[in-house]
Amino acid sequence: MVLQFPSSQYSSLPQFNTLVCLYVILHFLLYSSSSLVHVSSTSTSIIPTTSPLITEKGKETLTFITWKYSLDIHSQAFLSSWSGASPCNHWFGITCHKSGIISNLNLHNCGLKGTIHNFNFSTFPNLLSLNLRNNSFYGTIPIHISNLSKLITFVDLGLNNFNGLIPHQVGLLTSLTFIILDSNHLRGSIPLSIGNLRNLTTLYLHENKLFGSIPQEIGLLRSLNDLDLSSNNLSGLIPPSIGNLRNFTTLYLLENKLSDSIPQEIGLLRSLNDLHLSSNNLSGLIPPSIGNLRNLATLHLFGNKLSGSIPQELDC
Repeated sequence: MVLQFPSSQYSSLPQFNTLVCLYVILHFLLYSSSSLVHVSSTSTSIIPTTSPLITEKGKETLTFITWKYSLDIHSQAFLSSWSGASPCNHWFGITCHKSGIISNLNLHNCGLKGTIHNFNFSTFPNLLSLNLRNNSFYGTIPIHISNLSKLITFVDLGLNNFNGLIPHQVGLLTSLTFIILDSNHLRGSIPLSIGNLRNLTTLYLHENKLFGSIPQEIGLLRSLNDLDLSSNNLSGLIPPSIGNLRNFTTLYLLENKLSDSIPQEIGLLRSLNDLHLSSNNLSGLIPPSIGNLRNLATLHLFGNKLSGSIPQELDC
């Protein structure tokens, strides 16, 4: 049985929520009744429909269905497999553990359009990854993104149309190893709370409209391998604390408005393979400590106001 949603009802939020709830209830009655009621010749055993597992499954289904119908009509059609009582039953983009727990949501490159404000992140306490890359999501990144699972390690919202600030609440997702927000319209400063993400290995914020300085707290991310802040409007100094990031392999700060000198501490990044500082307002001498970067394959410093000679330490 399929309950259709007349388009005239979308304008009424209370009716919409009622219909969504009815949708979930009806599907549980249809798909779950055989597992809830067991009849024998001598007795009838009924599993309460309020059991924790069923309650959680209902919340998950309601969250997905509510969000689906908040997206545009083409997105709803694309997610036509999101029907039935269990998201673990071949719903596109959803991966579940064998125990029936939802672990991953992967909807990258699906042409989806809408916001993520109606997505109840707290419904998925065991989610490990969220990938919405390369769609047409817009609006701000909601502060309740902090309600994502404390187990989550991967968030990719890149190549969309998100705007507004990066919420400082992302600093609460302390298990994150990848956070990718590139190629949006994000503005404002990089939140200081980013320094709380001590397990982070990859931070991509490039191609946005971020401004202000690079926070000193970046130096707390000692697991960081890849940092790309290029193509923003960042200004001020390259923080000396960047020298703490001994696992760095790539550092992209090109196409900003960074000024003053290149810090000597950059010579401490001995694992660095690619260093791109081009197209800024950097001045002064090239620090001889760059000669310590024996693994360096690419060094781009053009488009600055550097002076003096090329250090002998850079001689091949």
